[in-house]
Amino acid sequence: MVLKVCADRLSAPSRSVLIFCKKNGIDFEEIVVTVLKGHQFSPEYKAINPMGQVPAIVDGKLKLFESHAILIYLSCAIPGVASHWYPGDPAKRAKVHSILDWHHLHLRRGAGGLVFHSILAPVNGMRSYPEILIQTEEILLRSLSKLENVWLKDGRFLGGSTQPSIADLSLACEVMQLELLSERDYHRILTPYKKVKKWIEDIRSATAPYFDEVHEHLFESQKGIREKMVTHSGKNNVRSKM
Repeated sequence: MVLKVCADRLSAPSRSVLIFCKKNGIDFEEIVVTVLKGHQFSPEYKAINPMGQVPAIVDGKLKLFESHAILIYLSCAIPGVASHWYPGDPAKRAKVHSILDWHHLHLRRGAGGLVFHSILAPVNGMRSYPEILIQTEEILLRSLSKLENVWLKDGRFLGGSTQPSIADLSLACEVMQLELLSERDYHRILTPYKKVKKWIEDIRSATAPYFDEVHEHLFESQKGIREKMVTHSGKNNVRSKM
């Protein structure tokens, strides 16, 4: 049976799994689960992932969720996946795990939180709280500083590696989520981090053409979201003058 990948390309973890599968020539069927339409809460999908999040995979009898676990499983279970994605050496593998653990506790909280509360919540009619925006941006900036000065200190890829791992792919897709911010905020936040920006380009090159192909939906959404944000801002300005 063909591997099924349940994903929403607006989701950074989903994109990391899709790019990994495409880059490694893994045969799979993409099942689109549109989060903003609530597809992740359908009975059919919750039978696969009771947590109601994306991505998830179905591989024969195995139903697996959480993107890091999925990437580890695919690296080990699928023949022909290059060893640099998930090294066999215990020390190198442990370093990959340390980066992945750090990702969820820091970079994901900052990038995902800022994008949701500053962009996705307002354009979808949900309330956003200024104090949360301040907090998530502070977490993001600290995380980008750690990426720049710790994880990218000694090599082209994370942790001093000369080739990308699943940690590089996961974190790069997370940073790419910032594309949804306004152009001004995007440049304000990322411009100081030269190594991070170079690293993103190196990941893009290492996974070409799939990195841009899978991110195309994000870029398309970016245009629509920025138009909505201009409209939303205009309405708020009109209300403030009334």
